[in-house]
Amino acid sequence: VQLQASGGGLVQAGGSLRLSCAASGRTFSNYHMGWFRQAPGKEREFVAGIGWNNIDTYYSNSVKGRFTISRDNAKNTAYLQMSGLKPEDTAVYYCAARITTSPQYSYWGQGTEVTVSS
Repeated sequence: VQLQASGGGLVQAGGSLRLSCAASGRTFSNYHMGWFRQAPGKEREFVAGIGWNNIDTYYSNSVKGRFTISRDNAKNTAYLQMSGLKPEDTAVYYCAARITTSPQYSYWGQGTEVTVSS
């Protein structure tokens, strides 16, 4: 599956952005989707994940209550709605996919940059 992330940009603290991840090449609903981020000088970290059924979701503690992950299997797209953004959310955000029977994310998009100004 090929993934294309978009929607990043510059936003003030407290603002909102919605990231999109368009998938192509395989049956989208066969994949568990996730969002990760990598801030300058830091390791990549998990942000949020969602199961194929759009019901099972989970988040890192740092974004829980502020970010919402969702997916539209008819559109082959996953989303990350980000609200209450903080300067520490500044990072390159990546979407990723894994088959539902594997814990390993094997497919990655190119990343979209999010900058939150204070």
